[in-house]
Amino acid sequence: MAKDKTQYTCSECGGTSPKWLGKCPHCNAWNTLIESVAESTAPAKNRFASLAKTAEVTTLADIDATDVQRTPTGNDELDRVLGGGIVEGGVVLIGGDPGIGKSTLLLQALDSLQRSGQKTLYVTGEESGAQVALRSRRLGLDGSQVSVLAEIQLEKILATLEHVKPAIAVIDSIQTVYSEQLTSAPGSVAQVRECAAHLTRAAKASGTAIVLVGHVTKEGALAGPRVLEHMVDTVLYFEGDTHSSFRLIRAIKNRFGAVNEIGVFAMTEKGLKGVSNPSAIFLSQHSEPVPGSCVMVTLEGTRPMLVEIQALVDSGGPSPRRLSVGLDRDRLAMLLAVLHRHAGVACMDQDVFVNAVGGVRISEPAADLAVMLAITSSLRGKALPKGFIAFGEVGLAGEVRPAPRGQERLKEAAKLGFSVAVVPKANAPKKNDKAFEGLTIHPVERIEEAMNLVRSL
Repeated sequence: MAKDKTQYTCSECGGTSPKWLGKCPHCNAWNTLIESVAESTAPAKNRFASLAKTAEVTTLADIDATDVQRTPTGNDELDRVLGGGIVEGGVVLIGGDPGIGKSTLLLQALDSLQRSGQKTLYVTGEESGAQVALRSRRLGLDGSQVSVLAEIQLEKILATLEHVKPAIAVIDSIQTVYSEQLTSAPGSVAQVRECAAHLTRAAKASGTAIVLVGHVTKEGALAGPRVLEHMVDTVLYFEGDTHSSFRLIRAIKNRFGAVNEIGVFAMTEKGLKGVSNPSAIFLSQHSEPVPGSCVMVTLEGTRPMLVEIQALVDSGGPSPRRLSVGLDRDRLAMLLAVLHRHAGVACMDQDVFVNAVGGVRISEPAADLAVMLAITSSLRGKALPKGFIAFGEVGLAGEVRPAPRGQERLKEAAKLGFSVAVVPKANAPKKNDKAFEGLTIHPVERIEEAMNLVRSL
């Protein structure tokens, strides 16, 4: 196969140059030339061929839409994040900090799929075959028949995929793979984009499900071009502290399932194990209620979970600090202003620290009410009642807005034995609903109403 010529394309004007220059010769923009491969003139060698055959124009009503077939991985938590299992021809991108457990989880999943009769392939570009075998023995996967290929050249990987025809293949990692058609080093923007495009096209054409492992930057985002996330069908992020035994996988994008779905795992000597009751992780076991603690019900995808919000208010200096872990810091500053203006609780000369227990990250505004109640509890040194939960969004005008799927949140709290709930009025269930037996629900419309209610409990 003849090697395609490389060229440099300007990201601003689209002009090309046969060699790299500091300034684009067409639009005079600086540092905009990016290495690419010149398109071949032969139709058979067209790198940008369609992923599927061109079909006739038709209406949506005439298209026979059937549910996609899924293959369970053998891990319930991973299947939950994927939307039910692996999809034929699907491409999954999973990223996370080094050592957090990406390779461990995927090796366990491949072994389970192989034992169920699926043909699997593990392509390792960062470790040798012996290192992968040692890990499998540490995980207790004795006698595993998972096929392993230690290779980083794209053309050889594609040839192996075509020859072996696995049902699922793992590429660990996409940043180590390089194509001979480009002269840049592995991990560069051009190499990552080109290799991901070829692997995606191979998956769609052959029906092999491919999982790409990606590196992350210091900020926690996937390294490489942003177009990498647009190419694939599913994007998963590993979350959690490497010093903790618990890990979370969150679905940021999923064409075959719900987004923001999370799976909870515990790291053990035998690898990652799914946690069936994640609420137990995010709740501290206090023998008695303590000031500054409030439990909320958050919604992660389709799963309601109880998370403890802890706040510490202490005397600050001339420039009081506002620090939050697992919550948006800018939103914390806004809530403190609302708390002062509408509830008369002043923290302008106090340091305020807020933490979501267990390393979970809460991005939904339904945590507002619990955060404000925890801050007030810490400031006054008075604990909230035992078995107390709260959730609801708080607006700048002091109103308490409803949270989505409030009934499911309350059912989860009642199931776990909580007895008192302060919720937005719009989320209050109908009277005599047996699903909430044992749970006293107090609906509120404004933040000052919630504060006065808590004082009276």
